Amino acid sequence: MKTIKLNSTIMNIKKISTLALIGLFFIACSNDDDKPDLLNEEEVITTMTVTLTPASGGDAIILESRDIDGPNGPKEPVRTVSGNLQANTSYNGSIVLLNETESPAEDITEEVAEKDKEHQFFFSSEGSIGTTTYADEDGDGNPVGLKFTVATTDAGEGKLGITLRHEPKKPNNGTLEDAGGSTDIAQTFDITIE
Repeated sequence: MKTIKLNSTIMNIKKISTLALIGLFFIACSNDDDKPDLLNEEEVITTMTVTLTPASGGDAIILESRDIDGPNGPKEPVRTVSGNLQANTSYNGSIVLLNETESPAEDITEEVAEKDKEHQFFFSSEGSIGTTTYADEDGDGNPVGLKFTVATTDAGEGKLGITLRHEPKKPNNGTLEDAGGSTDIAQTFDITIE
């Protein structure tokens, strides 16, 4: 009886050893030349400048958010609006993004334009800020948002929110929830409409 148990134990050890050697063989033959995918380092955006020019002509209004110590710094961004918008008026908008933690400042707008399929701005409005419409698109015909139009309604107060998403789902239904992706920058501007 002891001989049968001993032979059975030896057989199990041989099976386990054989399986271990086969496993080591497959590991040793794996392709070590495969390099891991590099993570896409998100853009550092310290400054968003939005220029709103009346479609019918007139002086531009500048909305700016500056966060000079960067998005992870302790200081909050400083938001400025150069003037009031006119009621019931359509404005042509454009957005410029900078990284001012570098000297000279890096123009992130160029990267967004070059990689337009990987970026999309999303707009939200409250109060007397009306609809926003995209005025540019990527190579696949999906909106980007570096150029847009926005209309005001009656005189009052309003808010214009602008969010840049990196690698959103395209096409999407125009909402942040549907688009997914990661947020590169999000700012909301308080605006007076007169």
